[in-house]
Amino acid sequence: MTYDLLRSLGLTTVFGNPGSTEQPFLQEFPEDFTYVLALQEASVIAMADTFAQVTGRPALVNVHSSAGLGNAVGNLVAAYHGNTPLIVTSGQQHRELLIGEPYLGNREATTLPKPWVKWSYEPARAEDVPEAFLRAYAMALQPPAGPVYLSVPMDDWKRPLSGFTRMRTFSNRVVPDPDRLRTFADRISASRNPALVFGPEVDKAGGWDVSVALAEKLRAAVYGSPLLDRASFPEDHPLFRGPLGMSVKTISDRLEGHDLVVVIGAEVFRYYPYVPGPYLPEGTELLQITGNPDVAASARVGDSLLGDPKTAIELLLVTVEDGSARTAPQPMERPRVLPEAPNSPLTPPEVYAALSSVKPADAVIVNESTSTMAQQIEWLPTTRTGSFFATASGGIGWGAPAAVGVALADRQRGVPRPVVGLIGDGSFQYSVQSVWTAAQHRLPIVYVVMRNQEYSILKSFAVLEETPGVPGLDLPGLDIAGVARGFGCRAVDVDTTEDLQREFKAALAADTTTVIVVATQPQKAML
Repeated sequence: MTYDLLRSLGLTTVFGNPGSTEQPFLQEFPEDFTYVLALQEASVIAMADTFAQVTGRPALVNVHSSAGLGNAVGNLVAAYHGNTPLIVTSGQQHRELLIGEPYLGNREATTLPKPWVKWSYEPARAEDVPEAFLRAYAMALQPPAGPVYLSVPMDDWKRPLSGFTRMRTFSNRVVPDPDRLRTFADRISASRNPALVFGPEVDKAGGWDVSVALAEKLRAAVYGSPLLDRASFPEDHPLFRGPLGMSVKTISDRLEGHDLVVVIGAEVFRYYPYVPGPYLPEGTELLQITGNPDVAASARVGDSLLGDPKTAIELLLVTVEDGSARTAPQPMERPRVLPEAPNSPLTPPEVYAALSSVKPADAVIVNESTSTMAQQIEWLPTTRTGSFFATASGGIGWGAPAAVGVALADRQRGVPRPVVGLIGDGSFQYSVQSVWTAAQHRLPIVYVVMRNQEYSILKSFAVLEETPGVPGLDLPGLDIAGVARGFGCRAVDVDTTEDLQREFKAALAADTTTVIVVATQPQKAML
């Protein structure tokens, strides 16, 4: 009965790592369903995360009791902050045993995943399981989208039901208040030097093209939102001014000279680290449009409007006055300076410069090389919708499995495009077992792992935060290519840009997943 419901909801792909309490759910697994096995639950969540983002509908996850859910929570944080619709399930022990705290019992099951799920539930009766899935689907999908959790006692799957026919459909867009939108439009039209900040919500809502149209009509400078997990504006566009920055002071300095900042589909702001300063420059006002009430409520400055970002931009397009009389902003500076002679090991700019000449235009980038993201934007700008993915949380170990989720979703959609995972050597270790899933499915992923033998981003923070002598920041002795080969991938070590380009081209032509490990110098992060 539950499989019939899942089939009708389009939830026929299950991401998981099975345990004994989940086997009653998985027994006689339907032939028209797909089970994607990952070797650790954090990888399960990250794969499902990007799969849901690319397909545009909720993804179904099945992990093992409290232990498996505990492993999954780190990447569940990313899904929550990224507003990804996931239905995460786990098996609970037999109802008859629960009173005695049995082995594999999930104590306070609905509490464990909080606060990183929108809704957490364990059905009071076996008969309620199908309806619980239906409500979970609605909760995951409705704005703000996000993960939900269901704990299902293992004996519930043995209880027959006569039928469940109360199917419903759900909306996932909320129209902004028209009067408040008109007020926002008037303030934007009156601005002499507006700045636009497009956040991840815009691309997730399908608002890439209308964001370009709005910026061009206003002739406004466009900035990337801090610590973005999706790009929502072409980073090679003449109006694009580059990343906004991360700290309070950096962002305020960056916005100097703008009398109005319009933030659409983003928090105000994702601040880190703490560098004190004014939240806005003197004389600068801020407007925020978001589909997430919590994001609106937590903004430190500005006036907010709730509504679907794409819908809001479409309405603004026909309401704001033409800004062609404004002076066009200067485009983002791209020095693209390279050494006269090649370095050994290579510097990150040399790596990105080499990749820029061989990366196909339609390739997707999944980035978890945190210390080199500024160099990526300089050399490998995102120019197409749905082509950049990064974690929405501050944890690592998301990127390698996230690339798997993107490739699986593309395959299901029938969209053939390469997936490039730009991963730091430290980040890669957190979820290295995810490449086994990629190899098993023969996914067209090219991982480029920059091997600098340290946690470079943490060393940059240590300098900024004046915390010398922190232990555990060096990573000697890792044979990343050897480990990748052990999981079934094609893997190579390279030391020169020529070798990198040759192996990257070979990886694009291969019929399996490739891991290219590049020896690089540490890069001081732009904080």
